Amino acid sequence: MGFGWQELLIILVIVALVFGTKKLRGIGSDLGGAVKGFKDSVGTDEAGEDKAAEADTSVKKESDKPEG
Repeated sequence: MGFGWQELLIILVIVALVFGTKKLRGIGSDLGGAVKGFKDSVGTDEAGEDKAAEADTSVKKESDKPEG
């Protein structure tokens, strides 16, 4: 009791008519960029983790400096 290809095609056509193809392309592009960013942040290697640790320590050093 699932959706067949015919039902999915009908739903796709209705969605395309409601939102328009330009808006759907924009949504797809934004979603693809978000997925890519998520994969990049999750797939960090040890060098990336070291860089993140260095960035954390440099931020702490800058915040320890007195203002003025």
